[in-house]
Amino acid sequence: MGYENLTKGRVSESGRAYSLTMVTEGRIPHFSDFEMARFLINKMRVLHDSGQLESLAWVLMPDHLHWLIVIKETDLSEMMRLFKGSSSHAIKQILNWKVALWQRGFHDHAIRHDEDLRKIAQYIVANPLRAGLVESIADYPHWDAKWLL
Repeated sequence: MGYENLTKGRVSESGRAYSLTMVTEGRIPHFSDFEMARFLINKMRVLHDSGQLESLAWVLMPDHLHWLIVIKETDLSEMMRLFKGSSSHAIKQILNWKVALWQRGFHDHAIRHDEDLRKIAQYIVANPLRAGLVESIADYPHWDAKWLL
């Protein structure tokens, strides 16, 4: 699927929940490194703390991020562009990289009002289990949920 297909029909609606997926360039598992993972998680917290979004649940996998959010008075595409750009820039400076951190674009799914946010959050944070990285989500350090599943 090309980048252009990811943006077709994308609408940014304040107060709506979205499930987002962002993938590292070349699916390189940069976030297998604990410090790199925690650095990115802190960048996510900056967005949450700024009030641009409410973070409901997320899991940072070695080569991608799943994030369930509610956007506030902001544009989804612009917010993700800024997040990916700032996280990439900061990590490149720290590690003296010349390569891209993220693939272009991101996948988004606007959550319908009749969908159960808790079930979506459970599905998101269970990714390390389905990937065989851990036998219990309690053993995986890079996730969180508003409801502490």
